[in-house]
Amino acid sequence: MKQYSIEVLAHQELTEADLHGLRSLFDSEYLEEFGEWDPRQPYGYASHDVHSMARIEGRVIGHVGWAHREITVGTQTLAIGGVGGVLVSADARGVHLGRELMSWAAQSMRDHGRAAFVYLGCREEVVPFYESCGWKRIRAREGSVGRDGRPVVTEPGPPILILPISPLQMWPDGDIDLRGRAW
Repeated sequence: MKQYSIEVLAHQELTEADLHGLRSLFDSEYLEEFGEWDPRQPYGYASHDVHSMARIEGRVIGHVGWAHREITVGTQTLAIGGVGGVLVSADARGVHLGRELMSWAAQSMRDHGRAAFVYLGCREEVVPFYESCGWKRIRAREGSVGRDGRPVVTEPGPPILILPISPLQMWPDGDIDLRGRAW
């Protein structure tokens, strides 16, 4: 595989070319099932504040997005970076690019200094990937705003993963309220 570059950009720094590259990446994977990618609400999920993107010769081949948010866990308010839009193009898989992009995204959250944890929900079949990146699975009831705009409560079971990025922080017990859409 050719040499790739990785950059981390705030959403407002994305150019039209960046947006076109991200749309091409996501539509190559999800167009048939979910329709066109929309940066303001990708497939009905929450948008991202920051994008970690990998490129080869200008073409976007990988992405991890995240957004800062305060959520409620039990009776506590936690600052998190909610992760979504994790995707590596089919022709760039198998070289640990996804793991590297996850590392860059986590570092960008540490650099911003406002989040204690990184948080994501995912499909069962990709849990081993996230665990290989150091994420830990938790079980909790999760409330959010669904892709259709209505409140959703998910009982414990579907994968929720966290990554502590602030020293000495412990994930509290209790139900989770994402206070918005999932990523």
